[in-house]
Amino acid sequence: MNPIPVKTTFILSLLLLGACQTPKPAAGTVAMAEHSTTAPAKALWQSPAYAIYPDSVVQGNFVARVLSPTEMTSNYKSPANAFLSPKVTFKFSINGKDNEMLSGKDHQFVCLAGGGSCQTPLLTFGQQYVDTTAVPANTYLAPNTELKIRLDMRPVLAAFKKQGYYTTFNGDKLYKEDFKGVFVAGSTSPLIWDFDNLANHQELALKDPDADGIYETTLKMNAPQDDKTTASHWQLSKDIAAFPQYTSPYPVADAIYNLSLEEMIRAVEPDSTFRTGKEWAGVWTRDISYSIILSMAALQPRVARYSLMCKVKDGHIIQDTGTGGAYPVSTDRIIWATAAWELYKVTGDADWLKEAYQIIRNSMEADVKNAYDATTGLVRGESSFLDWREQTYPEWMQPVDIYESENLGTNAVHYQANVILAQMAKLLNDKEAAAKYNQVAEKIKTSMNEHLWLADKGYYSQYRYGRNFKTISPKAEALGEALTILFGIADAEKQAQLVASTPITAFGIPCISPQIPGIPPYHNNAVWPFVQAYWTMASAKAGNEAAVVESIGAIYRPTALWLTNKENFVAANGDYAGTQINSSNMLWSLSGNLGLVYKVLFGMEFQASSLVFKPFVPEIYGGARKLTNFKYRGAVLNVEMNGYGNEIRSITMDGKPLADAEVPASLTGSHTIKIELANNTIGGEVNKQEVQFAPLTPAVTYTSDSLQWKPVDGAVKYSLLQNGQQLLTTAASEAKLPISATYAAFQVIAMDEKGLESFASEPVVVLGKVRQVYELEKMTKKASQQYKGYSGSGFVEISKTRNKKLTMKVSVPEAGVYALDFRYANGNGPINTSNKCAIRTLRNGNTFVGTVVMPQRGEGEWSDWGFTNAVQVPLEKGTHTLTLSLEAANENMNGEVNQAMLDYLRVYKIN
Repeated sequence: MNPIPVKTTFILSLLLLGACQTPKPAAGTVAMAEHSTTAPAKALWQSPAYAIYPDSVVQGNFVARVLSPTEMTSNYKSPANAFLSPKVTFKFSINGKDNEMLSGKDHQFVCLAGGGSCQTPLLTFGQQYVDTTAVPANTYLAPNTELKIRLDMRPVLAAFKKQGYYTTFNGDKLYKEDFKGVFVAGSTSPLIWDFDNLANHQELALKDPDADGIYETTLKMNAPQDDKTTASHWQLSKDIAAFPQYTSPYPVADAIYNLSLEEMIRAVEPDSTFRTGKEWAGVWTRDISYSIILSMAALQPRVARYSLMCKVKDGHIIQDTGTGGAYPVSTDRIIWATAAWELYKVTGDADWLKEAYQIIRNSMEADVKNAYDATTGLVRGESSFLDWREQTYPEWMQPVDIYESENLGTNAVHYQANVILAQMAKLLNDKEAAAKYNQVAEKIKTSMNEHLWLADKGYYSQYRYGRNFKTISPKAEALGEALTILFGIADAEKQAQLVASTPITAFGIPCISPQIPGIPPYHNNAVWPFVQAYWTMASAKAGNEAAVVESIGAIYRPTALWLTNKENFVAANGDYAGTQINSSNMLWSLSGNLGLVYKVLFGMEFQASSLVFKPFVPEIYGGARKLTNFKYRGAVLNVEMNGYGNEIRSITMDGKPLADAEVPASLTGSHTIKIELANNTIGGEVNKQEVQFAPLTPAVTYTSDSLQWKPVDGAVKYSLLQNGQQLLTTAASEAKLPISATYAAFQVIAMDEKGLESFASEPVVVLGKVRQVYELEKMTKKASQQYKGYSGSGFVEISKTRNKKLTMKVSVPEAGVYALDFRYANGNGPINTSNKCAIRTLRNGNTFVGTVVMPQRGEGEWSDWGFTNAVQVPLEKGTHTLTLSLEAANENMNGEVNQAMLDYLRVYKIN
């Protein structure tokens, strides 16, 4: 599925999960032809970008034709390789980290290959090179161009020799002992911008064979094997008769349905679990869960159950490996609950209900301690499914900052999980638990509408982020927006406003909007068909026909042109080749195509004791359609439906009226259901926009009593925040700060003439007078490891066997709210994979005050120190006994390694 390349790097970190998971490969950039092909007169959907016809899909010179419901052809070929610019943008990286220069500050070299090769001048690490060579019109990067890159690392090596470390542009110390190598990242294949995964691409490593400090590598650019193409012909080759058969007046829809059924069959592994995608082996918690909700519970309940149980360990749901060591930086594992509930509603299996209930409950109890914010009522953790940090977060945010963020989609799935726990508890006659979980759900829902709803934009904000004081990102987040509608977090008025207001681009709804500049497409500047499917369902529920029609087109177009269900494509041009990683035969994409038929057109809504029909058929897709051999518990349903609209004029089963359009779960045998729609006009509108990019995030420095930043391209003004609230706006690139003796965190947001906002800059903190540092090696035996970069006389180790409970006495001179955090190191894994985030419980006396999270900071990089999340604690004047302990709720996803080094504890008053 999707991670940062969380999944790409995973090839090295799958030992824990075994056959349940493996990784994805990567891809290049693209251009699009003008619309030129003559097509049938009546289009189901038409725009300047593409058109959907009953028997074809047309995008410029590319045409997909339906020869029959079981055969299609397409002449699509990605134009990515044909139009690669000779201007190569890149940056160097020590140890696979983005540590050479500020964000947006890259090297630029024009590779006009004479004789098939070109060479950069000798570049110096940390000093930007910009090639001013003019690029002639219609000049592109020649195929098989060899690019030699030369890098002077002598200043870095000299610093290693002189002082034992090199100080990077942002002040971090990189120690000689931790130096593993230097890599090049960039925008043109085989270069990638995925810093976290550079170490897995040794072809991008620079070498110094003669040890003179000059590192070099030669890359083959625009190689023919990078040519992007998909199948030109599809003909059904699997027996799909065991599954529901769909026919309609629209051959393109019927053929795509059958293709998706065939790919579903291909997605079942020999062990009866689902394969995530052609290039993604194994089961991933979020991928399988979102797929099951869309359609796999109804189509493959046995395989769905096996796959869900593959993601359970010690009675708890497994969080996929990811940012900072997975859980609790990422907390969207709880979407498993919605999938498990969907499976119960489809099957009515009482044993599954009991089993799933206990697993969800166990997981939720840990989540409440580790991730629930008692102050806001929201849930912490990375955006659900958007798990590649640079793709949706500002670059300054560390994994611990991502843990601290409170995200739209993640909160939506936690809300729904609590609703489901309450419903399960009610069925299992546990009234007390039902009331408890309903109360938690209501708190999350209320908090989401209070803290995340943007009344001026008409949709929910992407997330709250920051450190001790949060601000909101005003970006729209497509999956989260859809889930607020589908789960009933948004009321009817908000639902209608949300669907009409959320930005939609020519090729579909992008994962986020506006986009982040300088970040290549994957989640950024990309459309994911499974997200589009959820958006279609949400648009139908909100009663917006225009949004549904456009969304159906955005799902049909890529499937037909590429003759497979791809994972994603570039929002700006609709091409699959420009995203960082992609896969064919993608489970959640094909599940969305099938779910479009069941859950939108026929409007099938599974409930605990029945199946209800709530059809939504746009007028342009009206007519007679059939869905036969649909298995529901002990019954087989053959459904005939005619007309259009979202109102039912009449519905019968075996010739008799079907009350409330509801099929009871107790039904057995074969039955015929006939539905006549009311042919009612629904209406609706969408917020169609070009793909837009927000300004770059300002890089802010602090001197004396003012902040300064380099002017941001395109910015017309800047907003200065103090403790998350706007202090002032200015057109200048500096601002005087108010004099204050208390804690203050300042951030700057750049705004362009369209009103688009950058991310807020990294907080610049001016500490008040009440602040203390406690060296932990004075409180217990110091560790024996020979790591560097600590303060004081040493540091202490915490693990599953050492210092499981650490006691600390602190004294504060006055009452107030204090932030407590620890300087720590965790070298148990890379930032983007593995599952060894260290977790501890912080108590004041016997009172629980918060969870301390210590994400991984780099494989073997134990001299790379950072700070944990800050736990805010009200303290009275005087001495307090704090404990940092490993408790049952603090188990991470690894189970064996839960370790970190602690340097000191900071205590500072913030209020």
